[in-house]
Amino acid sequence: MPIVVATLRTKPGRREEVLEAFRRHAAAVHAEPGCLLYAAHAGEDRVTVVENWADQAALDAHSAGPVLATLGGEIADALDGPMDVAVLEPVPAGEPDKGQLPNT
Repeated sequence: MPIVVATLRTKPGRREEVLEAFRRHAAAVHAEPGCLLYAAHAGEDRVTVVENWADQAALDAHSAGPVLATLGGEIADALDGPMDVAVLEPVPAGEPDKGQLPNT
């Protein structure tokens, strides 16, 4: 089950614009086949999205799909540089309910 962590640095004063775009498109991403988690988190100058997909095929479909293309177009001008996207595999450790994301 691939985990995606995408960090987007925002231009000064543009963070809320990026968050609004994620809010507008979250339901559509959640409805995509294989989406187990798609959650945005914000810091002062960045938005980090944590994703969990049922399998690589679901992630590939999301990555090539229209929702992500639309979202990317809407936020491109508000970003301060390229996105940092990491595709990861879970490494369970410690207590099962605390040492990994749900559904992994």
